[in-house]
Amino acid sequence: MNIQIKFRRRLGHFSVCFVVAALLSIGLAWLTGFEIAVAAEPSNPIADYWRKVREGVSGYTAVSGQETNVLIQGAGQNWRQLRNGPVATLTAWLVAATVFALGVFFLWRGKVKLSAPRTGEMVPRWSIGERLLHWYTALLFIGLAVTGLSLMFGRAVLIPLVGHENFAAYAEFGKLIHNYAGPLFIVGLLLMIVMWLQDNIPNKIDIQWFKAFGGLVGSEHPSAERMNGGEKAWFWLLSVAGIGVSVSGLALDFPNLGTDRVFLQLSHLVHTITAALLIVGALGHIYIGTIGTEGAFEGMISGEVDSTWAEQHHDLWLEGVKVQKTQVIAEPVVDNETSPETS
Repeated sequence: MNIQIKFRRRLGHFSVCFVVAALLSIGLAWLTGFEIAVAAEPSNPIADYWRKVREGVSGYTAVSGQETNVLIQGAGQNWRQLRNGPVATLTAWLVAATVFALGVFFLWRGKVKLSAPRTGEMVPRWSIGERLLHWYTALLFIGLAVTGLSLMFGRAVLIPLVGHENFAAYAEFGKLIHNYAGPLFIVGLLLMIVMWLQDNIPNKIDIQWFKAFGGLVGSEHPSAERMNGGEKAWFWLLSVAGIGVSVSGLALDFPNLGTDRVFLQLSHLVHTITAALLIVGALGHIYIGTIGTEGAFEGMISGEVDSTWAEQHHDLWLEGVKVQKTQVIAEPVVDNETSPETS
């Protein structure tokens, strides 16, 4: 009985080994035959050539310059997929969502009205130099935003509306405007940073301002200095992202100044992302400064604001203005003609 059991076990082990060996033999024979068949197929010289080019093998070009002998730059395909894929999609959704959110918020909240009647007492807030610089930079930014969005989404949005020929003419004009307005915008941006840096240093007052949602929600308005927390946040977004969009834009404006193509592709992605952030921030800034808050737009036009508006939105700044005015009035006037030193 034990002999039969041992025989059956050995027979079973032998069968399993035989099946495995047979399968391995069949697989090896199939792979060998496949390799022979592939090797026997005639190769396509043109396909082999371009395959090697894409792998980074240098070729020969008659044009001398920065990318001599580079026939295909493989990173370009990655850049195109990123630019036309997630970057363009997220930019479109981000801008559209911001416009939608501001519209819904305005319908729910409406314009933030003054809590008390106007006094008629006007307080100087913006000098003529500050206003000129603001509108100079703002108008350039709007032009850059419109032309930049047109160039990015023109194929998908504008061509179906105006046709290929009209879009081509507009795109050529828009590209020139965008390229030449960029350096002019940089000048205004740097001057704004220098002019308003001292007024935009964050402090504890800004934390309380954000906790109260800047007075946009509820009836009470938090205290603020000359620049409130929202204005400071916009200043630093404009400074950081503005420098990013400016540096990357200059690289794209002057592509032949020793920069390789990979750097230009990265610059374009940085340019697009930082520009999208600036556009979103600018939409919020424009909303609050125009239809969102009563009396805010008047200050950037005339340079003066009503004392009621100043008390409601920038009470700490108004107190400082009153103190300075009192000190100026209290200063004694020295008459040199009747002073003892000159008599």
